[in-house]
Amino acid sequence: MSPFTANRRRVLAGLAASSALATMPFRVRAHDIAVNPAFRHGVASGDPDATSVVLWTRVTAEGQRQVGWEVARDIDFAEIVQEGTVETGPERDHTVKVLADALKPGETYYYRFTMDAAKSATGRTRTLPTGHVERLGIALASCSNYPFGFFNAYEAIARDPAIDFVLHTGDYIYEYGADGWGAEIARVIGRVHQPAHEIVSLSDYRQRHAQYKTDHGSQAMLAAHPLLACWDDHESANNPWTGGAQNHQSEAEGDWNARRVASIRAYYEWMPVREPEWLAVKGRNQMQFWRAYSFGDLAMLHTLETRHTARAEQIDYMAWADKVKTDADARHLVDNVIGAPGRTMLASALEDDLSAALSASVKAGQPWRLIGNPMPIAETRVPDVVALGLVPDPVANPDISDAAKALAWKGKWNLPFYTDTWDGYLWAKERLYKLSRDAGAGDLIFLTGDSHSFWLNDLIDAAGQPAGIEIGTAGISSPGDFMESGFGPKISPRLDKAFADHNPQVVWTDNMHQGYVRVELTHQSGEAVFIGVDTVLDPRYRTFEIRRATMLRSDDGLTLA
Repeated sequence: MSPFTANRRRVLAGLAASSALATMPFRVRAHDIAVNPAFRHGVASGDPDATSVVLWTRVTAEGQRQVGWEVARDIDFAEIVQEGTVETGPERDHTVKVLADALKPGETYYYRFTMDAAKSATGRTRTLPTGHVERLGIALASCSNYPFGFFNAYEAIARDPAIDFVLHTGDYIYEYGADGWGAEIARVIGRVHQPAHEIVSLSDYRQRHAQYKTDHGSQAMLAAHPLLACWDDHESANNPWTGGAQNHQSEAEGDWNARRVASIRAYYEWMPVREPEWLAVKGRNQMQFWRAYSFGDLAMLHTLETRHTARAEQIDYMAWADKVKTDADARHLVDNVIGAPGRTMLASALEDDLSAALSASVKAGQPWRLIGNPMPIAETRVPDVVALGLVPDPVANPDISDAAKALAWKGKWNLPFYTDTWDGYLWAKERLYKLSRDAGAGDLIFLTGDSHSFWLNDLIDAAGQPAGIEIGTAGISSPGDFMESGFGPKISPRLDKAFADHNPQVVWTDNMHQGYVRVELTHQSGEAVFIGVDTVLDPRYRTFEIRRATMLRSDDGLTLA
């Protein structure tokens, strides 16, 4: 029996009365958590191993404060197994992080914090299992944008009884100011970004993290399940690379390295992730944020850091708009510019750790190897949307939107959809595929965020060899690109189909909904359930199943049923 099977019936007291399957047909209101003046940002846990887990909270207070913490086997705290006190203050924005250790593998625990007479909400967490594990349930989440709507999908994850852990693949916050992306919707629903300007300084990033953690759905999810996290771009600024970012202008916003350091420091303060000194591998810094998790004899999960430690600068299509005049020009752009050798994505230390983790997983006989992947990896070229009648010809219709013009130009030359994804780093992508094959693990499952769309992709490398399966999640609240770009509910589904028809690796995609993916694994098979929420504009919502996909293992590798 899985160490999770019996414990899954034990849910938080605050959710027990209203827990339901994630495909519940009725409308619910996002869980209202009582405002706690001392612990108004809730509690969270994450980054577990078999005997320890990070516990997190934040106190609303002045000066230096002593905060107590307790870990118990039962929700009533009759059997406390760990307890202590920790000091916090302005130097870390009054956040509290504790590494609770000496725990037992594969067990459910409950935790809470105290300050003076105040008690926090109760959280539930788990350690990683060892030995035989019957099943594993992971919620895949990404792209929670406060101005665009309520984090209803987070709350649905909290209610989902099949979830053991939450994998968040990035864009946990967004850096834009109150007049930036999503501003019009934010004013209508009362979710305007704070501070009002684009966040640049340490105090700015702290304030933005604090705002996001006041969302009721976020608090419910973080209290219900341990978090496995990696970051993408918006935790710092849109489309960063090692030397800068698309959304960083040094002349107005100062030194990029200083901004990046501030964003990473605030991330570590406000997220339940291990500090470098808590890692088994010593000598790492906060920027080297990748992790390996092992789930007994069933699965391994390795997250990636793709922004700050190795990424080469993105290729800017704008610089090529007047240079691509023939098919040969387009092939040169893809093969020799985008695909130039040495355009790195992953740090060498990450590659070494990943190779070792994959080899160990293969040697241990684990059937599943998962990659926490911040952005899409399947080859995704743009179809000729003008010839398909989906976008007007820009030459005859010069007044169409910039988004339509860009899509038409990419489709005319069969170019990658984006150059910020793995499609913009073809050499690095093939290097990753080769690394996995050399480790005997050419059958990876990539759990992907970033795109604000659901994806089911059957991967192959440049030589046509199978490279695994990609499962991509839509945004928690960020809208799909086609809908947000103004193509509307009539054209957007047709664009989804056109992309799937045009790209052999794309089995199915959907940019019409927000939500999450539930991934369930057993030794015999795996299942991905794509779950949507019907609205993010109101905390009253319902969930529904959009698609279900089965993954089967055989001697020939992975197949989709």
